[in-house]
Amino acid sequence: MAITKEIIEDKIEVVGDYKTIQVRTATVIKEDGVELSRSFHRHALECVQSVKNDDDTWTHTDTDISGESAEVQGIASAVWTTTVKNAKKAANENAGI
Repeated sequence: MAITKEIIEDKIEVVGDYKTIQVRTATVIKEDGVELSRSFHRHALECVQSVKNDDDTWTHTDTDISGESAEVQGIASAVWTTTVKNAKKAANENAGI
């Protein structure tokens, strides 16, 4: 009787004007190749994080994706263009985030 645990990214979506990447990860438990359970975890990645400083200037930091899978990194590199990042920075400033 062999119990195995497999973690897979089973869904990657790009949504919205600023190309937010949503990643769904499935954890699959199997016994002798027969699935016993499946659970999901989701996380979202935005291209830029913004912070308003005490002097009313802004600091914008590109999101670190080094811990993501090669597939997610490739998607981020393709869709997070300079144009998208600049639009996200402007939107964050306008929203006062």
